[in-house]
Amino acid sequence: MSGSAHDDYSRVDPGAKVEAFRATGRGTARIGYPIRLTRTVLATRELVTPSMLRLTLRGPELAHFETHAADDHVKVVFAQPDGTRTDPVPDASGALTWPRPLPPSRKYTVRRFDAAAGELDLDVVLHPGGLASEWAVRAEVGEEVVVAGPPGAKVFAHTYGHYVLVADPTGLPAVARWLEESPADVSADVVLDVDHEHERGYPLAARAGVRVQWFDRADGSRAADVVAGLELPADTFLFAAGEAGDVRPLRRWARERGIDALVTGYWKRGVVEFDE
Repeated sequence: MSGSAHDDYSRVDPGAKVEAFRATGRGTARIGYPIRLTRTVLATRELVTPSMLRLTLRGPELAHFETHAADDHVKVVFAQPDGTRTDPVPDASGALTWPRPLPPSRKYTVRRFDAAAGELDLDVVLHPGGLASEWAVRAEVGEEVVVAGPPGAKVFAHTYGHYVLVADPTGLPAVARWLEESPADVSADVVLDVDHEHERGYPLAARAGVRVQWFDRADGSRAADVVAGLELPADTFLFAAGEAGDVRPLRRWARERGIDALVTGYWKRGVVEFDE
């Protein structure tokens, strides 16, 4: 079983479309947003865990920023290696025109957006050799940060009685945001892969009816086996986000059991700027 919606939940008034689908839909829907380029300033830096850095961005252009779903993402757009900027340009269709050569960019989940305060939080996983990770370590408060998007949502309905959420550190911001924004009366099993003991300290909202389990991934992901062993009600939805190979078995598991699901590979071992 795989629910989806397209034409009825398109670009017009995306926030209202997201809420309507969440309240009445089943499965998932792709809902487009006007895609904007937003120039911000790095306002604060906070180490959430020793390997997760939270960057809070501010600026008047965030007054036009839109995000409505827990795993919405933006691209942080960087300068070219010689220091020149070749940022994408907004066009009349509500999209961006990207120049050639493409500017370097990396995708990050919108952890938090506060429209009233004009603040946007991005949580960056720190690891050696990563373009964005090394930039985040060096970035100084007050410097300009250019973000593109979000391009839209792959939103899943809030009409299920139970949810299974699976993530590794890259998917933690989406899970954390969903726990804060989803209805208070739904139950959930949260299954999390981590590479370091300190990653278990990433803050998640404590909620009644939500069970959180953390697993060491040193010898490989156990997420698929853990999920397969859960006793789940029939009315369950699966959301999984993380390393592509680790989450792929969950897509097959959901399909074989007739469970609606959104399974997304956020990255792939050995691949730079993976895009699933």
